[in-house]
Amino acid sequence: MSWVILLIAGLLEVGWAIGLKYSDGFTKLWPTVGTVFSLVASFLLLGLALKTLPVGTAYAIWVGIGALGTALLGILLFDESADVLKLVSLGLIFAGIVGLKLAHA
Repeated sequence: MSWVILLIAGLLEVGWAIGLKYSDGFTKLWPTVGTVFSLVASFLLLGLALKTLPVGTAYAIWVGIGALGTALLGILLFDESADVLKLVSLGLIFAGIVGLKLAHA
């Protein structure tokens, strides 16, 4: 169950990172509310996952999910570049997430 909680925490990290963009410097109410909610929920769930998962592994996976998801949504939502080097680098982050999970199994 801790792995599922960690996955949700990582997805919420993506939510607050993207929410920062939509909040326009915290000047838009609802995007700001969503951002703060996602931030708090992400940290709380990370803390719960850390009850049974090793801190280094869990934190690296949490950050990896956040970085990967945020970069992909940046490409999809904000027309950020998607050159080959960037996509290969994101693939390496994904491989790292999978590798860390497998190493803990």
